[in-house]
Amino acid sequence: MAVTYNTICLTQTAATVAALMDFPAPAAAAEPIRVVLDAARERFGGAPVERMLLYNPDAIAMWLFQKYTHLFAGAMLHSSLTLPMLSVMPSVTPVCFASMYTGVMPEVHGIRAYEKPVLKCETLFDAALAAGRRVAIVSTEGDSISKIFLERDLAYFILSTPEECNAKAAELMERDACDLLVLYNRNYDSTMHRHGPESEQALRELASNANTFASFAQLAREAWRGKRAAMAFLPDHGCHEIDDGLGSHGLEMPEDMNIVHFYGFL
Repeated sequence: MAVTYNTICLTQTAATVAALMDFPAPAAAAEPIRVVLDAARERFGGAPVERMLLYNPDAIAMWLFQKYTHLFAGAMLHSSLTLPMLSVMPSVTPVCFASMYTGVMPEVHGIRAYEKPVLKCETLFDAALAAGRRVAIVSTEGDSISKIFLERDLAYFILSTPEECNAKAAELMERDACDLLVLYNRNYDSTMHRHGPESEQALRELASNANTFASFAQLAREAWRGKRAAMAFLPDHGCHEIDDGLGSHGLEMPEDMNIVHFYGFL
């Protein structure tokens, strides 16, 4: 059987979010995902999204969704769309999130290995700030999202644990402190590297990521009541098992490249 790769590239994410919130996308970004825009139009009648949460769990592969669908219930129940997405090469975190939020391939944004320099090219966040949107990034210390998008006039909250990050993001939502909120969770990725992608410990964290998304959907319905709001579950790359049952990623193979994204409109 031929190897199959998904066809919607995560580079299309930046322009999709910009179009949903009605501000110009980064100039070089790939085109938006039309079905997401169509779904938002059906929900909001063509009016722009006013508040959006971009939830970034790490290393959630599409094969995990196919094999352990029940563990994704929290994401599915609070989503309007489930999309098969394609990551970029090398399929490692800084490269992938750089492509997701610049809208361009690695050879354009310049991060082409597991390195975490500050991006100098235009990002979704630059475009949002230029349009007057309030942007916040919440991430654990040392991880890619806490580093590659620095040096911008947005709110950064760099904390020690995913639990602290989730609490801070909830606080920001409750205070209506930002229009575009980015939340990164590393817990599945860090666990699958140590114990394997299908270990009991890793699958527990996978379910936790889906349930975290559900919790934020419930909170958003209260905190953003009266606002046109959207949420997206946006992992960066997948994963596969290596020797000794450990987990890894970074290769050009379906297990690492095929991922799943969810979009919900509240």
